[in-house]
Amino acid sequence: MRSAPGIGITAPHIGVPSRLVVLELTPGDVRIYANPKLDQVSRESIRHTEGSVSMPGVTDELERHAHVRVRYQDLEGKEQSEDADGLLAVCHQHEIDQLDGIFWIDRLSRLKRDRLITRYNKLRRG
Repeated sequence: MRSAPGIGITAPHIGVPSRLVVLELTPGDVRIYANPKLDQVSRESIRHTEGSVSMPGVTDELERHAHVRVRYQDLEGKEQSEDADGLLAVCHQHEIDQLDGIFWIDRLSRLKRDRLITRYNKLRRG
């Protein structure tokens, strides 16, 4: 996650078949969420630029819920919940999508997604 660089990653991203998310929005503040799920979401939305360590160098703006409540387990297995808004809410939704098999570009229109993939392929070819 740090070498990509990124601010969040899921266990499946590194080949570990677990529903585990690690977030580090500010350096040194590492947060770990086991089996996270969205418990509540707001009707209000927020637009934010997203990307992925899987496709470095390309980003696009997505619309997400502005506020969420996430239920998860801590590393000791204790049930927890967290209310989040802004960037943290976006990150929770992004990473939970990833755990559910939804890649962030799947939320773009087909035209935007195709353009982004073309741009990424050009970056990879140098």
